[in-house]
Amino acid sequence: MFEDIISWQKSQSLALEIYTQFKELRDFSFKDQICRASVSISNNIAEGFDRYSDKEFVRFLYISTASCSEVRSMLYLAENLNYLTKDNAQKLRADCLEISKINKGLIKSLAIKR
Repeated sequence: MFEDIISWQKSQSLALEIYTQFKELRDFSFKDQICRASVSISNNIAEGFDRYSDKEFVRFLYISTASCSEVRSMLYLAENLNYLTKDNAQKLRADCLEISKINKGLIKSLAIKR
């Protein structure tokens, strides 16, 4: 089950934190983009898990990782725009990096299986 995947669990927590941090933000286009990107991380893990092959799962893990990078990039902008404190932005970027590393480890393990 995809719910057992650690990167899915952590990306769900990240999305919840992103939504919480930006819920009062009046820059609606920024808020919408970072929220959608954060949700995309876990959704791609879930979707890829239920595909018919490891190759497809790996493809979706790459997409999930790319969404993580998008969120990380936006967090730099959020910090520079003073939408987040430096500490909050750094913590959320660290969470993104952790999720990306877990995804990359899973990608490697699936490649070895073949």
